[in-house]
Amino acid sequence: MQDTFMKERPIFPLLVSMALPMVVSMLVNALYNIVDSFFVAQISEDAMTALSLIYPMQNLVNAIAIGFGVGINAQIALHLGAGSKSRADTAATHGMAFSLLHGVLATILCIALAPWFLGLFTQNAAVIRLGTVYATIAFAFSTVIMASLTFEKIFQAVGRMKLTMLALLAGSLCNLILDPVMIFGLGPFPRMGIAGAALATGLGQLLTLVVYLIIYIRKPTPVQLRRSALRADLRMDLQLYAIGVPAILNLALPSALVSFLNSILAAYSQSYVVVLGIYYKLQTFLYLPGSGIVQGMRPLIGYNYGAGEYRRVQKIYELTAALCAGIMAAGTVVCLAFAPQLIGLFTTNPETIAIGQNALRIISLGFIVSSVSVAASGALEGLGKGAQSLIISLCRYTIVIMPLAWVLCRFLAAEGVWHAFWITEVLAAVISAVVYRKSVKLS
Repeated sequence: MQDTFMKERPIFPLLVSMALPMVVSMLVNALYNIVDSFFVAQISEDAMTALSLIYPMQNLVNAIAIGFGVGINAQIALHLGAGSKSRADTAATHGMAFSLLHGVLATILCIALAPWFLGLFTQNAAVIRLGTVYATIAFAFSTVIMASLTFEKIFQAVGRMKLTMLALLAGSLCNLILDPVMIFGLGPFPRMGIAGAALATGLGQLLTLVVYLIIYIRKPTPVQLRRSALRADLRMDLQLYAIGVPAILNLALPSALVSFLNSILAAYSQSYVVVLGIYYKLQTFLYLPGSGIVQGMRPLIGYNYGAGEYRRVQKIYELTAALCAGIMAAGTVVCLAFAPQLIGLFTTNPETIAIGQNALRIISLGFIVSSVSVAASGALEGLGKGAQSLIISLCRYTIVIMPLAWVLCRFLAAEGVWHAFWITEVLAAVISAVVYRKSVKLS
């Protein structure tokens, strides 16, 4: 494949060919997240509550891995577009080194802080115990996650989306198979309960990394990890973090939001906390296909911007927004039509199902308009404009929704949280359009 294909092929088939493997991967990834929660819910509602409460910490680790990977991806694509392969190699090599360091730190800190973090939201000893067991095993694989996500972003930056799909599918299917086996003790395996769920997830992540390593060794990419590229390069490191830190914050902000909303909802009933956790599992299944499209778009928009192909940059952005809107529209219809059945996948408690179906129908009103924010934020990251992308995420996850949820709860009780979601998406879409227009000069 010619290195210049990203600026030569027609935009629609190019974006589809880049995005479709990622959409498939994201859907499977979302499926195994939901299946994981489904099996944990069979253990007990305490186990499901523990999983919901530990979710923000897991999301933070993933945010660091993916967000810094966005910085790596953007730097590789921009330098390749500008014809500088040596700088692209440096970006990949430094990115991998820092990612491994991030993984070691995440393992140590998250395992140490998990019991304290859980204690912020519940005094239930069983929930804290189950959450601590899950966290200890899950966070032991943090370095694996960091390395795996770095390889993913390197392959994506050079347009090898099918290879990343293969690696992600292998890990996801491994988790799907191991979940019931390890949780319930099928065959020769002992019954491990929530510990089995954590271990199955970790082993799936390890398999993904092994597949990446095999592909990297046997099928060399245009960008290589080189020992010679490890020499000090402060400018490159600052560029990686200038894009990566805002991207990390973009992805970590939902964790802060979930923790904040949990603190509000816990005052009403544990069922509301469970519903919020269930919603985020279901939301993942909807938003990850959109994320797949954005991942396919990032290297394209960065490469073409680096090559000075500004008309293509704008067309890529517009097409991405339209495709995301189509996915969100389908998700809205499903949530409105099948809300009780979707919530019922995770609980048999009638009160929780009643609360959950109402929440899902209200929140889904903001799905379609959120495509504006999703596309704008992803495009800005791909163009190396991390700070501007962060402005959009701050509006969606803190500046608007947090005070809005707090105020609405004073009038609508716990239901105010659900209404805060869709109102925030409408306001954030307007802000996103303005930020993108002012930040991207295509002339």
